[in-house]
Amino acid sequence: MNNSQQNILLIDKPSEWTSFDVVAKIRGQIKAAYRAQGEKPTKRQLKVGHAGTLDPFATGLLIILLGDATKQAGEFLKLDKVYEATFRLGQTSTTGDPEGSITNTSDRIPTREEVEQAIQQFIGEITQTPPAYSAIKINGQRAYKLAREGKDVDVPERIVTIYSIELLDYSYPEVKIRTHVGSGTYIRTLGEDIGKSLRTGAFCSQLRRTRIGDYDITNATTIAHYLAI
Repeated sequence: MNNSQQNILLIDKPSEWTSFDVVAKIRGQIKAAYRAQGEKPTKRQLKVGHAGTLDPFATGLLIILLGDATKQAGEFLKLDKVYEATFRLGQTSTTGDPEGSITNTSDRIPTREEVEQAIQQFIGEITQTPPAYSAIKINGQRAYKLAREGKDVDVPERIVTIYSIELLDYSYPEVKIRTHVGSGTYIRTLGEDIGKSLRTGAFCSQLRRTRIGDYDITNATTIAHYLAI
């Protein structure tokens, strides 16, 4: 990366905020700072973007790029990521997360050994079908927009890499993991696939991104900091 660190902000995104909400807040603060000095910011100075979205229900590391750093967004998107996720067994969701319609699917209670064995199956190069409710473009349109309109969404499979999955806790119906994944991996889909393997069904009830490449959540600033400015 050739950009100065001052053009890269690390934000700890709260739940219920979209990634665009964070971008808009930062842009608004930049505009207010220039106006406070009696200056009118240029389009270049108001250029703000993010390097990889987080679902509204998710929390954690969101990289915000300012000015010319936005040109390097593609480089950030290719970086590995680390997530902590909680999957709820025995239920499925139309969106793979708490935002969708939840359906009870099974009262089967897997053993911890079964959960650990199921998780191990997904380490390495695997095939995933990303969620219909995702930002992937299908014929030029976002998949989630088509899904919300009730249209059939045929999302193509992709090969992704999962470097590691660590079982942090299992107390039925919740399975908590930490996983290190390559770019393009959907954790919601991972949860659903683990649920299918366990014959229980599952959805991702909580998701937190803690690392993107060498950028760590411990160095991030909360959005509350910017709300206070």
